[in-house]
Amino acid sequence: MTVGVVPTGAGLGAEISGVDLSQPLDDSTFAEVEAAFDQHGVIILRDQKITPEQQVTFSGRFGECAVNHNAADFGIDGSPEIYLISNIVEDGRFIGTPKAGPEWHTDMSYAKVPARATMLHAIEVPEMDGLPLGDTEFANTAAAYDALPETMKHRLAGLKGIFDFRGRKRGRPISEETIAKYPPVEHPIVRTHPRTGRKGLYVMRNDCTGIVGFESEDALSLIGALANHITRPEFVYRHRWRVGDVVVWDNCTAQHKAMQDYDLPQRRLMWRTTVKGTEPF
Repeated sequence: MTVGVVPTGAGLGAEISGVDLSQPLDDSTFAEVEAAFDQHGVIILRDQKITPEQQVTFSGRFGECAVNHNAADFGIDGSPEIYLISNIVEDGRFIGTPKAGPEWHTDMSYAKVPARATMLHAIEVPEMDGLPLGDTEFANTAAAYDALPETMKHRLAGLKGIFDFRGRKRGRPISEETIAKYPPVEHPIVRTHPRTGRKGLYVMRNDCTGIVGFESEDALSLIGALANHITRPEFVYRHRWRVGDVVVWDNCTAQHKAMQDYDLPQRRLMWRTTVKGTEPF
């Protein structure tokens, strides 16, 4: 395989060509894919025709796959690492999470050890008269940090945010058992990428509910200002989905937000896998 890497030209992201995920990837090919992932934060592989098992295999090249708590309700038989994001209704119930990720966030920031990578494979993409709907936006947290004034960088050095699983609106009841698995944790607001060493902002509304040593009002004010800064247009890439897309993003470098501009009869179905990461530092 000859691997091509073409940056999106937006705030982050690159499209990868020359890779067929239905076939085994040799180590040198995967090394090129992973290098693009580290550099660009989001990688896009178009026109993939893969099974759940092949998606899990590719996910596993980035690290150990996690089993998301949503998989208990919205999993795939035989592939517990995959859970469905979908607004499709069968037998009177959604087959997946219907309105996932409507706010800017990074996956599993509420965990002591957040996710390294998240992967979505587009099985059905909603559209209206040929117009694709349900785009996903991504924001470059490293570029956002680089663009901060030095006075703000100095202020943020050493600060830790308080991340609480209960902070985000999730659209459906969450069991007390699941909540108990994720007690509030502290993570550095300026996070160092474990592979590249690049610094990035690790803060967002809702999941980040406070800052250690700050009064609540002051903490929320700073969180809000930084959240707005991260999602400035120059740091953002908006992905327009096509059936067969596989998109992988780095939860240390990228935040994301799902556009909720569709509803039945427009159908959306995504297979999601998550790769375990390392404790932020």
